[in-house]
Amino acid sequence: MATILPQTMLAIGITSPGGPDVLVPETRLVPLPGPCEILVHVKAAGVNRPDILQRKGGYPPPKGASDIPGLEVSGIVVALGEAVTRYQLGDVICALVPGGGYAEYCTVHETNALPVPHGLSMEEAAGIPETFFTVWTNVFDRGALKPDETLLVHGGTSGIGTTAIMLAKAFGSRVIVTAGSDEKCQSTLRIGADRAINYRKEDFVAETLSFTDGLGANVILDMVGGDYIARNCAAAARDGRIVQIAFQGGSKVEVDFVPLMMKRLTHTGSTLRPRSFEEKALIAKALEAQVWPLLVQGRCKPIIHAIFPLKEAAKAHRLMESGVHTGKIILAVA
Repeated sequence: MATILPQTMLAIGITSPGGPDVLVPETRLVPLPGPCEILVHVKAAGVNRPDILQRKGGYPPPKGASDIPGLEVSGIVVALGEAVTRYQLGDVICALVPGGGYAEYCTVHETNALPVPHGLSMEEAAGIPETFFTVWTNVFDRGALKPDETLLVHGGTSGIGTTAIMLAKAFGSRVIVTAGSDEKCQSTLRIGADRAINYRKEDFVAETLSFTDGLGANVILDMVGGDYIARNCAAAARDGRIVQIAFQGGSKVEVDFVPLMMKRLTHTGSTLRPRSFEEKALIAKALEAQVWPLLVQGRCKPIIHAIFPLKEAAKAHRLMESGVHTGKIILAVA
């Protein structure tokens, strides 16, 4: 029997660009799924750095996407577009969405949703899509990380960082991370990192070269930018790949590109949210084939630092901006 859906729902709106207090609960209409979309009764939603950028007015949603923040959800399929073929009512899924996650209901193209891996809670499942899609497409696709190579990850205790550690180790690579305190460094070692560098006390270039016997890191995942851009070139191995996913330290710098030539480096980067659902579908397919078995086997799973009720989204943003968390921050929706 089909579920009788409400016409309205609780969602978190952004009243104006600003601090966490501009996130306010409000009533919105329940969205209707398009022909190839499913409507998800959201149980949990992940909180990510792009949500903070959107709240501040610096990362508008793509054309046609919801203005409600939130890029990843878990939940139950409660309505189907007329052309949907994969999912049925009642299926339990997690999904990468272009917006709309901070709400009781959310639509998503069926190809950008995946079944919740057996054994994971809804909160854990909501912490998968944004970080696992990002790490897979940047570290393994663009960065082409191979077994026995060394990955350097900046921001090792972030959701991206913890995911990169787990996946790289699961596929047989060595992992070096940077973090801002001895406590955070210890956290990354417990997760599986081989070497943790406290960037407030140590020079990550020198320590990376020392750990690799002077060879450098084969792949570097960077969300900092700024003066890290030149330093990443110094820390990279010959034929190394530097992958840029954010610029928390600034995007405009003066850089000497001679090391890039002499070491035959590749400096690339990407954003995830603006990409088409077809591109995201290819990432989802790769994850289901390569990573979902690891999740089912318990060889890796999202690390959850804190869970807040949906109405307390502002508190979740304050925690993320404080930088004290390790792993994911989740909103419990229903």
